[in-house]
Amino acid sequence: MEYLIIIVGNFLIGGMIGLTGIAGFLLPMLYSGFLGMSSAQGLALSFFAFLISGILGAYNYYRAKNLNLKLAVWISMGSFVGAVGGVRLNLLMEEGIVKKILYLVVLLSGISILLRKDEKEERKKSRPGQKMPLWFWLAFGAVTGLICALSGAGGPILVMPLLVVFGVPVKTAVGIALFNSIFIAVPSSIGYAMGCRPGDLLLLLPLSLVSHGIGVWIGSKNTSLIRPDVLKKGVAVFSVLLAILKLITG
Repeated sequence: MEYLIIIVGNFLIGGMIGLTGIAGFLLPMLYSGFLGMSSAQGLALSFFAFLISGILGAYNYYRAKNLNLKLAVWISMGSFVGAVGGVRLNLLMEEGIVKKILYLVVLLSGISILLRKDEKEERKKSRPGQKMPLWFWLAFGAVTGLICALSGAGGPILVMPLLVVFGVPVKTAVGIALFNSIFIAVPSSIGYAMGCRPGDLLLLLPLSLVSHGIGVWIGSKNTSLIRPDVLKKGVAVFSVLLAILKLITG
């Protein structure tokens, strides 16, 4: 039964990522919150999946010319270093505290989706000509990488809206966030996997990666079948309610 839940969960969450660019933060909730796995095992499986969705998503955005590669590389260099620190910090903390951080990040992520303005309004306020020094983007990547690796947030749910605030156009921000999530996922997936017994990942990892990759690919190819804003709101409401429940009940 656990295998079926993992396959279906990864497929559905992958599909939502393909459709909207968000929802990855639900994976750690599935593993640690619903299936009761240890935080290290749940985060290892989640970040390996984020690696797949990041590669597929970034590739599609690059082909569509919605990826500022230079900016993405500078942010990602900082994120790689930050992610290493986030994993080390996570493994030093108590299991219960780590899960509470995860639930809190999921709660805040859901609220941020509900409060986010639509793309047309964001596009009007975008300031693509605004320049930030390179050290700023390195620091930005390091801080967001640390938070994402520590909590299991994945990346885009935190990085994308912040990039928009700093004047990056919405579609470009999504492309950069997906590219950046690869560099958060690499050290995070390896670091958390080292904290697991090999048998904990041996069968579950291939199942999750294949089903997640199929979901992301199908979702990204069928964005016209469902209104992304409706799906985003549904994901947000579900996330907020689930996070509140887990914070109250533990």
